Formats: sequence, structure tokens, C-alpha cells
Amino acid sequence: MNSNEKQDARDATVERVVTAWLAETERHDRTAAERARAGWRDGSLSGRAAEDLATWVTARVTDTAFNADEGPRVDAPVRITPGDKDTVHRWLRDHGHPV
Repeated sequence: MNSNEKQDARDATVERVVTAWLAETERHDRTAAERARAGWRDGSLSGRAAEDLATWVTARVTDTAFNADEGPRVDAPVRITPGDKDTVHRWLRDHGHPV
């Protein structure tokens, strides 16, 4: 995989996770979701939205590599691996947000 393909894969991961985060946020706080969605579209997430995303993705890791006997099964609308979490955190840092 060349560097462009790696960047595309990272961007796709971030897009998938942000889409799920915005959908869940909208179910709980429509106004916050609208503000975050506008910031995402404009490429300027607020500090608060970035903090919420970082916390959300950490809490939503669903693929922990445990088998059924070792750990809980997490049912969720989107599969989030520890690597996905790291990718989102790295993306946030690359965009100037402390994580």
C-alpha cells in the first residue's frame, strides 16, 4: 500500500467513525449535532466537538480482540477497533486538537 492509499484508508476510517458519532449525537442533542456537522463539513471542528469525538470513539471500541469466553460482546451500529480509535485520535491531533 502506497502513502496515498494509506491516507485514503485513514480518511475513510475517520469518515465512517464521524458519521456514526454524528448520528448518535443527533439522537441525544440535535443542536450539538448540527454544530458539529457544520464544523466537520467546513473542516473546523470546535474544540468541544473534537473532545466529544475523542471521548466517544474511545468509549465505543467494539472490537477488543477478545473471544466470547474472554470478554463482553459489544453490540453497536458500527464496528470500531482500537486501531480505528487511534486513527481518529491521530487525525484530531493532526488537526490541532489535543487528545
